[in-house]
Amino acid sequence: MSMLRTVLLALSASEKAEELVIKVPISRRMSRRFVAGETLEDAMAAVKTLNAQGMTVTLDHLGEHVEQMQEAAGADQEYINALSRIQKENAQSGVSVKLTHLGLDIDEDFCYKNLESVVNRAMEAKRFVRIDMESSDYTDKTLSFYRRLRAEHDNVGIVLQGYLKRTIADVKALIEEGIADIRLVKGAYDEPAAIAFRDAQRVNFEMARITELLLDDDARAKNARLALGSHDSLLINYTKELAEDRNIPKDQFEFQMLYGIRRDVQRQLVQDGYRMRIYLPYGDAWYPYFMRRLAERPANLLFFLRALVGK
Repeated sequence: MSMLRTVLLALSASEKAEELVIKVPISRRMSRRFVAGETLEDAMAAVKTLNAQGMTVTLDHLGEHVEQMQEAAGADQEYINALSRIQKENAQSGVSVKLTHLGLDIDEDFCYKNLESVVNRAMEAKRFVRIDMESSDYTDKTLSFYRRLRAEHDNVGIVLQGYLKRTIADVKALIEEGIADIRLVKGAYDEPAAIAFRDAQRVNFEMARITELLLDDDARAKNARLALGSHDSLLINYTKELAEDRNIPKDQFEFQMLYGIRRDVQRQLVQDGYRMRIYLPYGDAWYPYFMRRLAERPANLLFFLRALVGK
């Protein structure tokens, strides 16, 4: 991991840095490249545009590590409202939730009740909920919540991070349990080398291994589903070739990308007949998400710095 990325990820968790960045008008405007807006109205307008382009959506109300029950309850209600709008407008969208946004740091039972209310409302609306994965401090708890929910609900999936050394074992376990509905991503947190691969080539190798597992005939017979969350052309092309070699129909897996990134590739995948889902964040708590996007690609940071100095 580069020093620059490490610094940017550290800044994403800094309250002082957040206070400085959000005061700069260009920062808010720049965030709109990656964030649909600050309101549900903004988000639904973006959902409609993406649906018209043949893409489905996962809507995410930004927020994490809340410390007050009132704030977590507010996040829960926002998701209920979002699902109601999605159902009313017949939008092709599910939702994605972070457990610390729903109160995991406050009380686990309280968080689970909030999460279950979102999943129940999504089931009424015939929509899907993806439980996002946060830093490694939360991996075990997130998996525990997922397993508990899947005992009664089949409209929920989970995100796993390819750079964690434990992930391939977690995937195998979920496949055996018949609940491996997985959005596979590389990972966007600064994890120590003891538990995470930090070399880009090794991370890609692990992503390919896990993709092979999830597209295996035996795994798919146990209801394993792959949603590859990556903008990496090598991984995208490898997944396409693997699926073709194994005669897996294009509608049996999907590609997922972040809003505002590699839009040309998104459109091409749709034209080629693949399922393309866009992770669409919105809300006023955009700073940590924005900083993680800058950390992922130097081009994003350069674009931001040029805009900052007016060049």
